[in-house]
Amino acid sequence: MCYLLIGNISALISDDCTEPLVDAFLRVYLPDGRHPMGAHPKKDILNGPGQLTAGQVEAKRDRLLAETRLDEKGNYMLAWEQLHLFTEPLELDICLRHMPEQADIRGMESHYHLTTTVPQWKRSGQQYVAAYAYILPVESWRQIRANYGTWIIAGTVRRLHAREGQAQLKVEAYNAGNHRLLGCARTDENGRYQLRFSKKQLTSRLMLVGERRNVSGPDIYFKVYRDKQLLWEEEAQIAAMPERKGVRPCSMINIIMQDVALKKTSGYVPGWLSNWAVSGRKSSLVSH
Repeated sequence: MCYLLIGNISALISDDCTEPLVDAFLRVYLPDGRHPMGAHPKKDILNGPGQLTAGQVEAKRDRLLAETRLDEKGNYMLAWEQLHLFTEPLELDICLRHMPEQADIRGMESHYHLTTTVPQWKRSGQQYVAAYAYILPVESWRQIRANYGTWIIAGTVRRLHAREGQAQLKVEAYNAGNHRLLGCARTDENGRYQLRFSKKQLTSRLMLVGERRNVSGPDIYFKVYRDKQLLWEEEAQIAAMPERKGVRPCSMINIIMQDVALKKTSGYVPGWLSNWAVSGRKSSLVSH
């Protein structure tokens, strides 16, 4: 009898925003004998994954049932043959080798135990099929990204007094410390963007191997384009705002643009936490 397990593995960036675990490896293990038949042990998904040592991974190698690579959307499909009705709990682990923006990097392999669960198998023709999805909590994903020295910033671009997001715009993030481009992304049809960068884009001081787990985030400011036309840009000083200073590996920055025709100011204006006055084509921004 063939067993087919399908599903998705992703991670939370915020309460309503996720990213898939691209190119990660999902491994399914047979039970280790500690769980009796009929038991349904489950790991609370909200507790997050537990990191495994190399010794722990090696110790369970003989129990490996199947493994596969997640696709660009975090989807997976695993199949194996089994002679009897499979009711044992399964262990699901994930193996990471790089973040999506580090496709050219290999060698930093990390392993995490996701859950121990009994899939709800349904008979379909000559096979049993079950589905299982797992979402890593934002705290866990933030720490994992920090270990790899990478960042993801997500949010929505809107105009002031408009509820709709601004679609098909290019968002660029800059490091206020050296004014270098960190990364860019396009907004989707709802005005949402996800922008990624790694410690390569930061200063050499932050790229020291010994600082890998303690890399502080950059202070950032944004520019927004439609095609090649610059629609709006911020003064670098806006990076001093609390939500822009030392951004964490998983951060949400919602951008609200408002066109103004004010004279350029030399410093902060009243209500600087929500408005920044600039001249010419520049506009004001509110970040949440």
